[in-house]
Amino acid sequence: MAIRAYAAAKRTLSFVDKLLDVNWGMVLLITMLACAGFAMLYSVAGGHFNPWATPQIIRFILGAFILVAVALIDVRVWMSLAYPAYGLALILLIAVVVAGHVGLGAQRWITLGPLELQPSELMKISLVLALARFLHGKSVEEVSKPLPLAIALAMIAIPAVLVVMEPNLGTTLIIVMDGCSLLFLAGLSWYWIAPALAAVAVAVPTAWRFVLHDYQKARVMTFLNPESDALGAGWNITQAKIAIGSGGVSGKGFLQGTQSRLNFLPEKQTDFIFTNFGEEFGFVGSVALLILFAVVIGYGLQIAMSARSQFGRLLAMGITLNFFFYIMINGLMVMGLIPVVGIPMPLLSYGGTAMLTVMFGFGLLMSVHVHRQVEIPRHSGGII
Repeated sequence: MAIRAYAAAKRTLSFVDKLLDVNWGMVLLITMLACAGFAMLYSVAGGHFNPWATPQIIRFILGAFILVAVALIDVRVWMSLAYPAYGLALILLIAVVVAGHVGLGAQRWITLGPLELQPSELMKISLVLALARFLHGKSVEEVSKPLPLAIALAMIAIPAVLVVMEPNLGTTLIIVMDGCSLLFLAGLSWYWIAPALAAVAVAVPTAWRFVLHDYQKARVMTFLNPESDALGAGWNITQAKIAIGSGGVSGKGFLQGTQSRLNFLPEKQTDFIFTNFGEEFGFVGSVALLILFAVVIGYGLQIAMSARSQFGRLLAMGITLNFFFYIMINGLMVMGLIPVVGIPMPLLSYGGTAMLTVMFGFGLLMSVHVHRQVEIPRHSGGII
């Protein structure tokens, strides 16, 4: 009875109570990571705030306000908005395929007035929201039934197909991993998982022949043997390895990175920003940065485990895993451990839509934390 009374009280928290209940320690860690990104953008611009650091700082400040505002809204409101958010992101993805803006050989952006959006970034968060709501109402047994599983897989597959058409293989991988991770966490039976893994293994040769573009095949071949074309297809990963390796144990020092300053490093402000950090701060600095990322992920896992509702747990785990996949893929990519797939390092890489969606995702995570004692009936629609 005492627990139920406490939960009821938490549902009527005041604005000040909610504000004080925000995990400000996690917000501080996020800010520290973003500041590391500002410093790297300042460095790769040759010691200038423009053209990258200043816009990124402004976006982060806006994102911080978004984080806090989203955190103060009841998690049940976000549950009620999950399907509309997914639908909107899906419409924007279709708009990209029909009339998107082409940049760097891919059609990934859409212009809405003064805004240039990358809907695939919005879909990552929207998919987590929608799947968390859908799976919230399903028991462990129901998750593995054919009809609910087919619906969940369709929710994952439709945006994944639209994103791979852009083409954007890296984001497609994250969307699929986000969705499959939530199905696993919701209790999907191994009777489905094992055959699915086997099917993926069988499908790889088919995907290589009919799905992957020539440049994506070149990336895989370059990954296997970058020295075979070090001045062509292997240039990106070769220069990234040189940058990280030249940093040594303690690095060359802030503003002393040569690979980026002399423009050897490709996409130095976006996909390969971590290599510049490794060059200037070395192994010690890189490990320290990864520890900060790990602590943020640890906070996310703790928030997920403390939530009383299934929706809150799945949403928090989905947001945390999405952040982890970002870091894992980018880190492995720039170190030459997987092929280059064009995934930015969250909070460090330059990018408007990516920064704001990451901050929005953290806001949802914080909303779960602030409203962790809220109980949502398993078959509730979540609409207040």
